[in-house]
Amino acid sequence: MKRIPVIVCAVFLFASSCNGGDKKTAIKKDKYEATKETLAETEKKNPLRFLSVSSKDKKNLLKQTVIKGEIKNNASVAVFKDVEYKIMYYSETGTLLAESADTEYSKIAPGQTLSFKSKEWAPKGTDSVVIKIVSAKSE
Repeated sequence: MKRIPVIVCAVFLFASSCNGGDKKTAIKKDKYEATKETLAETEKKNPLRFLSVSSKDKKNLLKQTVIKGEIKNNASVAVFKDVEYKIMYYSETGTLLAESADTEYSKIAPGQTLSFKSKEWAPKGTDSVVIKIVSAKSE
């Protein structure tokens, strides 16, 4: 008679250990999803941390400054749109001569690069052109 409770306990322990793998897998999936959601929230709240811009400028035949650039989305999850950027013109001594703003009304998926082109009349004495991302919306 004392063997029956021991056998019942052994069967119960065996059965509960078989389901442990499913529980561990479920816990890992839950942690992954929570991390993914947290990452998405962080990226959506801080678009300027995950967007970068690079550009080249030159003069055309009409003496306009032609700026060709790329905006890259370095985020893992977030999609950004309506990226607003400033174009700043500096003199040889580093003085800000003028600035203008423009917006790219396109979506940029994670890892994607968006090309843009702008033509403007640079102020007299411009030595360098700097582009800075001002804002972006998350989708």
